[in-house]
Amino acid sequence: MSQLNLLPSLSRRALISGLVAAPVVLQFGHARAGGAYLFPLGVAAGDPWPDGFVIWTRLAVDPIAPDGFGGMSGPVDLLWEVSSDETFTRIAASGRVVADASTAHAVHVEVQGLHPGRPYWYRFTAAGQQSPVGMARTAPAPNAAVDRIRLGVASCSNWEVGHFSAYGHMADEAPDLTLFLGDYIYEYSRSGERAATNVRNYGFEEATTLAGYRNRYALHRTDADLQRLHAAAACLVTWDDHEVLNNYSGIWPDKDGETSSFVQRRAAGYQAFYEAMPIRRTRVNALLQMPIYKRIRYGRLAEFYMLDGRQYRSRGACTVEGGAGGQIVTDSQCSDRLDPSRTFLGFDQEAWLYDGLARTDARWNILGQNLVMAGLRFENRGDETRYWTDTWDGFPAARDRMTRALHTLKPNNPVVLAGDYHSFWTNDVLLNSEDETSPVVATEFVGTSITSGGPPYEGLMSAMPANPHIKFFESRVRGYISVDITPDLMTTRYQQISDVRDPRATLSTLNTWVVESGRPGARLA
Repeated sequence: MSQLNLLPSLSRRALISGLVAAPVVLQFGHARAGGAYLFPLGVAAGDPWPDGFVIWTRLAVDPIAPDGFGGMSGPVDLLWEVSSDETFTRIAASGRVVADASTAHAVHVEVQGLHPGRPYWYRFTAAGQQSPVGMARTAPAPNAAVDRIRLGVASCSNWEVGHFSAYGHMADEAPDLTLFLGDYIYEYSRSGERAATNVRNYGFEEATTLAGYRNRYALHRTDADLQRLHAAAACLVTWDDHEVLNNYSGIWPDKDGETSSFVQRRAAGYQAFYEAMPIRRTRVNALLQMPIYKRIRYGRLAEFYMLDGRQYRSRGACTVEGGAGGQIVTDSQCSDRLDPSRTFLGFDQEAWLYDGLARTDARWNILGQNLVMAGLRFENRGDETRYWTDTWDGFPAARDRMTRALHTLKPNNPVVLAGDYHSFWTNDVLLNSEDETSPVVATEFVGTSITSGGPPYEGLMSAMPANPHIKFFESRVRGYISVDITPDLMTTRYQQISDVRDPRATLSTLNTWVVESGRPGARLA
């Protein structure tokens, strides 16, 4: 084994608001051996395929050390094991991997050679210590008949606003897959009057560097409920804006600023995202981009398209040179909004998506992405409709290309899952978003936040009469989406948490929606 630079304890800021990594260790039943515990950030799995998945951990002895290296220095040799049973008596795959400073001692193992469509258990060992045990399922064989899949869908978890009890309840539901749809961390810390209502504090300056972003992920991963969710199921992930900077668009920050310096900051955020997530190997390339969009097949039942709605976008409509930020505009104020050369996904990603939708024969086609697609028209003022430009409403030509593709290619049962807006929505995605008589081409479910506060309920409800394609809206509750998919039916439950300020918050179902195969549009169960 390589020599370790082990600090005497987790100490100091890992004790924020009484939450320390030690209770997590006790919860999983692993004692310390020969020094500080190396696995306070837990384990995770993701991107399942029929013969494997990615398994992840990150070694740390001081998870939020100011330099972002988690109190680690030299390389560390790890043993990884994947077992057919919980007791690790039937090892299905194993190997060794080195964790080093280049990725802040995070490791991504792309496990292969497993059987499709079944659960496996995994763990890591380093310096005589064992990690918590995680469980993940391989995807079924591409042409396998699959009776059911359960999804948990999450977004927008601000550490300061509340506890992550929603993640614990998601784990209790034993999903086959968890979808994280963005804002897994927040780059800023609340200040002034807002900070006075914090449940627990980040205790950091705004993240602008690799160390800053690393430490926000590390702090989140000390949370016992989030660790338990990651250990309970493999995940699929994408990002929104707060993984880098609020409301950024492509290479443009949210306000007038220097683009080149922002792209450097964005690359740091992307690198930290990769280091923290159980995703297949990717990297920040020479263009300071990092591809993360992907397609995952789950037998004949479902195909998942995890989209990136931030990295390749055009600049926000009608912003000053160098800026991006969202705003509410009319088309007389902002003809740029309608420019057909503007893109939400980037033209390469668009082509990749449409090619996949043209080829798929899956019963359900799930688009996991960051922002509301169906659109929201605000009440007219002076006979003009107003639009918020940070969502797909700021890129209507790109949305038109999407809806025309869905209408023309006719993939089976397209369903859009979205986050960002800190509220539940059930929407019909129309071929023409400006014509309520237009055909429904997809169903959209938007999940509320894990903790982040919602938009003004009364204000948005006042806009709903002009938006009959929005069948339901609720911004006053926090929680997540739970989805059960069978060949004939998708059942979606909006799960709400009693109080994000309570670490033992209770769970209830707000309402339940069903989509029948072959009939776009959701109805209340």
